[in-house]
Amino acid sequence: MTHVTHSTLDVSNAIVRETVLAGDYWIHTLRQNQTLRILDLEGNQAADTLFFNLANTGERYSATDTLREQSNVYLSSGSTLLSNHQNPMLDIVADTCGRHDTLGGACSSESNTVRYALEKKCMHSCRDSWMRAITEQPHFNLSKRDISHNINFFMNVPITPDGKLSFEDGISGAGKYVELKALMDVIVLVSNCPQLNNPCNGYNPTPIEMLVWDS
Repeated sequence: MTHVTHSTLDVSNAIVRETVLAGDYWIHTLRQNQTLRILDLEGNQAADTLFFNLANTGERYSATDTLREQSNVYLSSGSTLLSNHQNPMLDIVADTCGRHDTLGGACSSESNTVRYALEKKCMHSCRDSWMRAITEQPHFNLSKRDISHNINFFMNVPITPDGKLSFEDGISGAGKYVELKALMDVIVLVSNCPQLNNPCNGYNPTPIEMLVWDS
């Protein structure tokens, strides 16, 4: 299922506009009713994203609850992201990519070793970026215990007929984006994926842009 919906927001009115290089992180507080756009600048990039309730970081995005309630394994326009407390956190309000993964998880030194080769263990990963973020930004009060379910925006992970996951070439393109409206105050933590071992980034990780609008 893909569901393409265009935004009506004017870029010139964005209160935040920041470029995130491949392999870098972005952490930001998104207030209730603010809108976040994740923009795939060059296409075929993957943005591994976590969401936390600002008031209680023990409440966080839950893939299990979200997929159960929407009865669909992909995320797109109209999807509501639920927390592990079953509370609505964000709505996807615009999406020009059409489909996003929330099953494939994030790359780590351990998964790189298991999936690819022992010598891949020291390659930079999304989990490394998240760990650097929570170390360098301690005022967000996050720890490695908070690293849980994530969304892989723009990433293409089809389910095979035998029920397995397949990491395939991305379906995004240069200038495509996804927009989310916050339903509560949330912390957004993004790793702009540095993965070089599978085609999720076209074997060429590239920058993304993060934009925020007030209500």
